[in-house]
Amino acid sequence: MAKAVKLEIMTPSKRFYSGDVELVIVRTHSGDEGFMAGHAWATKLLAVGELWIQEAGSKAYRIAAISEGFIDVKEHIIIFTDAAEWAEDIDLERALSTKSRAEDWLVHDQTHNPDEVALAKIAIVKAITRMNVAEGGGRRKRS
Repeated sequence: MAKAVKLEIMTPSKRFYSGDVELVIVRTHSGDEGFMAGHAWATKLLAVGELWIQEAGSKAYRIAAISEGFIDVKEHIIIFTDAAEWAEDIDLERALSTKSRAEDWLVHDQTHNPDEVALAKIAIVKAITRMNVAEGGGRRKRS
């Protein structure tokens, strides 16, 4: 068994996860990055993306969709994120509806200001991430 490290994932409303893991993979602003026990200390900003956790003693991964935030890696790993949702808790219809509404707004609303466009694009990325996670994760599709 590989060496484990304590992982905590915090959202503004709750502790989303706490446990021992062998590997954590998150989307940072420079791409997907993995962290294990003994990793060099790091603090990185997170982008909207998939979170893959390999719990201690398991070969399988748990997958969640997360929002922006940051990861702090020291003796243990803490992820602070605006939102997190396990694959099995994602409502696919709601994610698809959110994506469609944002895309429709971008195409049909002629009074776009840059802030509203940025928010619509983020909504689309979040919806796509949630849909990918609910369907087993985009990383698995690329493998």
